[in-house]
Amino acid sequence: MMRSMTGFGKAEGEIAGKKLTIELRSLNSKGMDLNLRMPGAFKEMDGEMRKEISASLVRGKVDCNVSVENAGEQDSAVINKELAKKYLKELKELAEESGVTSNDLLSVVMRMPEVVDAPKNELNDEDKAAILDLLRAAISDLNDFREKEGAELKQEFTLRITEIRSALAEVPKYEDTRIDIVRERMRKALEDLNGHDENRFEQELIFYIEKMDISEEKMRLLNHLGYFEETMLEDEPGKKLGFIAQEIGREINTLGSKSYHADMQKLVIGMKDALEKIKEQILNTL
Repeated sequence: MMRSMTGFGKAEGEIAGKKLTIELRSLNSKGMDLNLRMPGAFKEMDGEMRKEISASLVRGKVDCNVSVENAGEQDSAVINKELAKKYLKELKELAEESGVTSNDLLSVVMRMPEVVDAPKNELNDEDKAAILDLLRAAISDLNDFREKEGAELKQEFTLRITEIRSALAEVPKYEDTRIDIVRERMRKALEDLNGHDENRFEQELIFYIEKMDISEEKMRLLNHLGYFEETMLEDEPGKKLGFIAQEIGREINTLGSKSYHADMQKLVIGMKDALEKIKEQILNTL
């Protein structure tokens, strides 16, 4: 199924006495460009979460934000009173020796290392499994978004491929006319040279007609268009569609260089315009 690289997913749950919210946002990118933000208490999950996101989302510029709120009563921080008294005493002595007056030494003490011991809520295996389940729910939500966008991309591609195929079907109208135009131009040019060899003229004309033949280009272009439509049905076809679009462009450019007719050139311009719209959307296709 075709998917876009653009999407948003969100999941919420309560884990280890905390309300956890995981939000995922993705944009187009050539590879996986992951930015993961989470509180320090969950940093040990960084590797597993990155692995899960990369395996599931494949490509894209992905921002993952994990936010935490306390869901109930939490253990209070513990003050190491003995260590605080020792710091306070030493700071007072230092202040007296230095002749510095300070009425707020206690606030300085409270910022000293190991004076305040915050409770450590280590994650157990059950907590880790719950976090990964929540992440998978957010990923699933994002992938649903990507699939909806992918359905719109498919409609856009189908429309543009149809436009190219319709323009190509109009090309035969002008094939014979453009040969007549070239014949008259060549004949006039030779007449201006005060006479010409008719046999030589016919040889040169045949040479130009062969150069102007677009049978192979038309056939290859039709094949590429069909292959593009088939590839749209594959999983993660974005990169492959990009390569096919390049081949389509080559055939259209060759048709343009061999057109020698204003109306046929207009058809080619229309094909190019449709192809550019395809290329723009391929950049956002997984």
